[in-house]
Amino acid sequence: MKPILLDGRTGEGGGQLVRLAVGLSALTTRPIKITNVRGNRPGDRGGGLKSQHVTAIEFLASVTDAQTEGLAVGSNTLTFIPRLPPTSLPQRQFNISASSGAASTLLILQTIFPFLLYAAGDPIQLSISGGTNAAWSLSFEYLDQILLPTLEERFGVKVGREMKTRGWSLGKQSRGEVLITVHPIQKGEKLRFIPPTPRSYPESFVVTSVDVSIATPAFTHEILQTALVENLGQLYPDAEVHFKTLEDSGDPARVYILLVAHSASNIRWGRDILTSLPKRMNSPDTILKQYASKVCRDLDQEVTLAGEVDEFLQDQLICFQALAEGYSSFLRLDRPMSEEYLSESSSAWNSLTHGNEEVRKDRGDEPFGYGELHAQTARWVVAEMLPEVEFYRKGTIVKGAAVTF
Repeated sequence: MKPILLDGRTGEGGGQLVRLAVGLSALTTRPIKITNVRGNRPGDRGGGLKSQHVTAIEFLASVTDAQTEGLAVGSNTLTFIPRLPPTSLPQRQFNISASSGAASTLLILQTIFPFLLYAAGDPIQLSISGGTNAAWSLSFEYLDQILLPTLEERFGVKVGREMKTRGWSLGKQSRGEVLITVHPIQKGEKLRFIPPTPRSYPESFVVTSVDVSIATPAFTHEILQTALVENLGQLYPDAEVHFKTLEDSGDPARVYILLVAHSASNIRWGRDILTSLPKRMNSPDTILKQYASKVCRDLDQEVTLAGEVDEFLQDQLICFQALAEGYSSFLRLDRPMSEEYLSESSSAWNSLTHGNEEVRKDRGDEPFGYGELHAQTARWVVAEMLPEVEFYRKGTIVKGAAVTF
C-alpha cells in the first residue's frame, strides 16, 4: 500500500498527531509518512521526534516487523510501514525504557495502547520507565483516576496499573516506573460503547465531591490543604473533599496537584498544575495559595461548561470511539451546556441509532469540531487513518469502524 501522507504541522501540530497516527498505523497495518514532524513546536520545545516518540515507535516497529525511515530523535520526517497485526504479538511481558528519564511513560503508553488492546490472548504486562509527572503530558494520577475508569465504564476496557516510583521532568534528574496490565480484546470481539443513563440539566452536572492528589515538598502540605479546602468550599459548598494522595516530592522544584470533581451522574472533570516553587520566596504561603486558587479556578471553568468530559479526556477518547462498533458520544462544547442543546443532541442520537440518514456528516479533511485544537486534530488524524469512521454534530457523535481481528 502507498503510505498515507500526513503533514505534521496540521492542527495542533505536535506530538499528539504523531502518537495517534503511528498507533493507528500499527494497529491497522496501514503505512504512513509524516512530514514536518511536530512542526508547530517552535523554540525550546523544538520540532522533530522526541525521546518518548522514538521509544514508543521503536517498540511498535519491533512487534509489527515494521520498516522505518527517520526513526531518530530530532527527525522531521518519519515513514512507518508495519507488516504484522496485533494478534501476532510474540510475547506477553515487555520492559520499555525511554532514553531520557524525563520522557513521559504515559505518552509512551498512549501510543502503543491501541495495538496492545487488540492483541488477543492473555493479559499483557508492561514495565515502562521514564517520567510519571512530565510537562505537556497527562500524569499517572490522571490516567488512574480519570482516563482508565472512563474507558472501563464506557467501553469495558480493563487495565491494571501501579506506579512503582515517581519520575519528574522538573528538579534534579529522576526516573520513574509504571506497571501496566492490559487485558486485550479477544479474537472476533469488538469495542462497544456503553451509554450513560440519561442526564438532566443542570441536576446531573452538580459537583458532589472533589478528589485531591498532592505531590509537593512536605512543608507545603498543610498550607495547600487549607487553601484548597477553602477555595473548593466557596465553589462547591455541598461537595465533599477527599485527599487521595499526600506525598513529599522531596524537591522545591517539584509541585504537582490534581483535582478531580465528580458529579451526581458520575461525570469526572480534572484539572492539575505541574510547576516549581520560586528559588527565592519572600512568602511561601502567598505563592502556594496562588497555586491552589489557580487550579481551583481552572477546574471550575471546566465544570461550568457542563460537558460530559474535560478538555484533556475529550481528545484521548476519540481514538476509542473510532475503533468501536456503532455510535458513541461524549459531549463537550466550547460554551456552557444548555438544556436545549442536550435535548437536540439526544434527538440526533436517537435519529442516527435508528437509521435516520438526515443528520449531516461532518467533513474530515481538516481539523474540525467542538473542543480544543487537540480534539479537532485527533478527529482529522482518525479521518485520514480510518476513513470508515463517521462524525456528526461537530464531532460530538462518532460512528466507529468496528475494528476486529
